Amino acid sequence: MGVCGSMALLWTIPAVVLQAAPQDVELALDVAGASHFAKLALKCVRQEYPNKLDHVMNGAAEVQSPKVLHPAFYGCFDWHSSVHGHWMLVKVLRDFPDLPEAKEIRAVLEEHLTPARIASEVAYFTQPNRKSFERTYGWAWLLKLAAELRAWDSPEGRRWSTHLQPLANRVTGAFLDFLPRQTYPIRTGVHPNTAFSLSLALDYARTAKDSRLETLICERTRTYFGVDRNGPIAWEPGGEDFLSACLEESALMAKVLPKSEFRVWVTAFLPELLKDGLLVPAKVSDRTDPKIVHLDGLNLSRARCLYAISTALGSKDLRREALLRTADVHARASLPFIASGGYEGEHWLGSFAVHMLDARRVVRN
Repeated sequence: MGVCGSMALLWTIPAVVLQAAPQDVELALDVAGASHFAKLALKCVRQEYPNKLDHVMNGAAEVQSPKVLHPAFYGCFDWHSSVHGHWMLVKVLRDFPDLPEAKEIRAVLEEHLTPARIASEVAYFTQPNRKSFERTYGWAWLLKLAAELRAWDSPEGRRWSTHLQPLANRVTGAFLDFLPRQTYPIRTGVHPNTAFSLSLALDYARTAKDSRLETLICERTRTYFGVDRNGPIAWEPGGEDFLSACLEESALMAKVLPKSEFRVWVTAFLPELLKDGLLVPAKVSDRTDPKIVHLDGLNLSRARCLYAISTALGSKDLRREALLRTADVHARASLPFIASGGYEGEHWLGSFAVHMLDARRVVRN
């Protein structure tokens, strides 16, 4: 399993060179690749500015700095990127405990995931006018972080998991309160996408053995998407998408439906998925533009979804290998550009890369 040396080397070459040989980028994660991604997250999880706050102020006293408002998750430009940056650090530390950056990762987690700092994050959620704070994208990434810590069978993993749990409980309660009232799913290629959030929240529910949350997510998934047909995937992408609305929905349904039922459903929902030229990687014209660079995230998340769909289809399904090839093309189109030198992409794309490569590991093993 592993990113071979060529991938680690390629990541040090200027992007203009990388454009010539995307086929040389390996699609598995080893110590060199994990170290590369960890460096990106470590560079920003303590970087307070620039910062884009999602902050409704109830009075002059709430004109505060990001670190005062969010002592655990103040870095990486915004709250949700900080949260999934922490998830990625936990993930690579779990998978590669001897990572060169392991000591620094542990120091960050020890500093940020303390009972006092997490209590401040919980308190923020309980204040007036916070009901929609980070709903549901940031909520989902918080639960993904909580799931990763819960699954880590080590003294430090258990300690940090215990410290984070009050916030996970608060977010779980928010999902349980909100989802029954969300009549319609949000089908977008950016943060509010319902399917993506439900998928991450479902991972947590199953890891935590939270049957109430799992049951609700499965019911909402079937209600929102169960009768969908002929998804408009040819309309994608939008100019600032980092998620594919059609593929995120399909990847979620792959987690919820039995395999035989999923095969029938996805055939009706995406009947032209294998049509030649339908899915080609998005072109990213300007990686210094904070919205256009979203399209690198789209290529990575499309690949992740295609790996998940292929896993659910099973090895005997004739569509599987074609989908895997398409996924690999998308992954290679953006992996070399994650360390672009621009904070616009570097503060978040590493998490998407690790998430995608983990999905590929599952389908290829």
